[in-house]
Amino acid sequence: MKNILFLLICLFTLAQSHGQYNKYIVKFFNKGSNDFSLDAPHFFLSDRAIERRNRYHIDVDSSDLPVTSAYIDSIRIAGNVTILNISKWLNQVSIETDDGLALDKINSYFFVQQLNAVAPKNISFSNTTFNTLSLRKLQKNQNRNPSAGIFDYGESAEQVKIHQADFLHNHGFSGNGMQLAMIDDGFYHYNSLPTFDSIVLNQQILSTWDFVSNDSSVEEDDYHGMHCLSTIAANMPGIFVGSAPKTSFYLFRSEDVNSEYPIEEHNLACAAEKADSLGADVCSISLGYNSFDDAIFDHTYNDMDGNTTLAAKAVDLAAKKGMLMVVAAGNEGNSDWHFINTPADADSCYSVGAVNIYGEVADFSSYGPSSDGQIKPSGASVGWNAIVANNFDGMPSLGNGTSYACPNMAGISTCLWQAFPEANNMEIIQALESSSSKAENSDNRIGFGIPNAKKAFVILQKKFFSNQTSPLDCDISINLSAKMDSTMKIIVERKLPFDSDYVSINIFHSNQPYSNQHFSMIDDLSRFDYSNVKYKYTMIIGNDTTYCIDSSEFYLFIPCNSDTISSNQVAVYPNPASTEINISIKNNTNAVYKLIVVNETGQSVYSSESNHKKGSEIKKINISSLSKGIYFLTVYVNGKKSITEKFIKL
Repeated sequence: MKNILFLLICLFTLAQSHGQYNKYIVKFFNKGSNDFSLDAPHFFLSDRAIERRNRYHIDVDSSDLPVTSAYIDSIRIAGNVTILNISKWLNQVSIETDDGLALDKINSYFFVQQLNAVAPKNISFSNTTFNTLSLRKLQKNQNRNPSAGIFDYGESAEQVKIHQADFLHNHGFSGNGMQLAMIDDGFYHYNSLPTFDSIVLNQQILSTWDFVSNDSSVEEDDYHGMHCLSTIAANMPGIFVGSAPKTSFYLFRSEDVNSEYPIEEHNLACAAEKADSLGADVCSISLGYNSFDDAIFDHTYNDMDGNTTLAAKAVDLAAKKGMLMVVAAGNEGNSDWHFINTPADADSCYSVGAVNIYGEVADFSSYGPSSDGQIKPSGASVGWNAIVANNFDGMPSLGNGTSYACPNMAGISTCLWQAFPEANNMEIIQALESSSSKAENSDNRIGFGIPNAKKAFVILQKKFFSNQTSPLDCDISINLSAKMDSTMKIIVERKLPFDSDYVSINIFHSNQPYSNQHFSMIDDLSRFDYSNVKYKYTMIIGNDTTYCIDSSEFYLFIPCNSDTISSNQVAVYPNPASTEINISIKNNTNAVYKLIVVNETGQSVYSSESNHKKGSEIKKINISSLSKGIYFLTVYVNGKKSITEKFIKL
């Protein structure tokens, strides 16, 4: 029923468009007769975008192909038509025209699936969802202690440290080498405010584009995007430092603050596509939609299912291409709407609600879940009394909105991903969610809660830790791989049955920059007759944290001297057995044999000693009184351990 209603609306708006609308979206059936080939992606994707796909085993598919140029050319020459923005993912183009005959002609083309009006001819001012923030002068806290670590955050210390993101910064992860796209409504004076001196002078602004005006200038537009950018990029030591100040940025304007129409969702999709094609790692989107200036376009709560709106489809496609999509949940908590906006409902994004520095939920923060029952928001960051740059001198001010929680979290996510580029975007999201304050009892206010960057780091360090510990004759071969730097070390500890606790037997250090390090050692256990041996590997990260990264356990019964008898000269049968086992022994000389049976904990449950002449002999052992389980038979020849065989008592 909803699809029929939508079709009727589209037909109605098209019929009325000559008087009311002059912006349209033309959607195509396919990409037939395309000028590009999936076998040559370097013609439409940057090397960095291709590298991301290769790293995460993402196929280049038809959605990556540009829209068929012949279709665009046909639209352009249909009459007095201006091409605005082209979305290859959604296979559609936005146009501007007052030419009714051109519209009729376009609608008749065989390759055109839909032609929908999306924005009016004359735009009047409208207060959009994310312009409801407030800014006020910060009353400086004279009791604030200077930050200890690589950055003196000044006034932004609490909104960084609530996530323990200073842990990431102090270990060298401040966004270096990472690329983040800001998709917003403008970045007023970003190139002249001192807040952004660092990213401007260090050429961390990679490129800009205005999808509303179709030009490269974004600094004269609205200030909302500048505020959001400041939470990540500010680098004024002792005054205001953002959550990822070493990141490189793309600044894209997709939102027109003077109106609210579906064309802005199309613009958002085009901006996300551009970010992907250029090779960006992360997108921060502090925009959201539920109602428009013309109510016929309004979304319903049922539309917030992650798969219906243009914006949600675009964000999910961006995630499919490997980008980490971080989206503000919305400021509708006190409104009749109440719920998250789109694209925060997108299945594969990390959507962010707002708290203050004490972890208290902002009443304006939008509620979840999505209409299909997903946990939304995904988590929360500081958006209530958040520190952002003011419009006049760039100094820190207080602002409210999930708009600010979103980029703060996007910056922290970027730093975490810098440390673990082998993780894909969804693994980063999973680590953030698992590290969060409500990971075990998520709710519809802040989802999984407030992420802890240190815990997320530990989760990923464990995930990519490799332990290949194995017996080798009378030794244990220990081979470990871990992501480490010179501030980190691994302590190898061992526990034998007679040890009251684990004993340190080795410490692995690294003098290399943070990277995957490999360590090996041999633990000689030949002096022990038999034993179950346990190992614990403890990671120490500076003064920040200590935790067990992994463990191993073995039942060690290894022939350290097999001169007299070899394993193929001893047979234990039947195995498994319930009442009796037979030990077939073939020896080369007269010898004294000792047989010992132990259980899994190393306790002796049987022992015998006898003389045997050269040749073959069968020894029987009654095991009917033994408990069910695993046992080990060890054969000693003339006082030397020769062989151990495992058997199962039924």
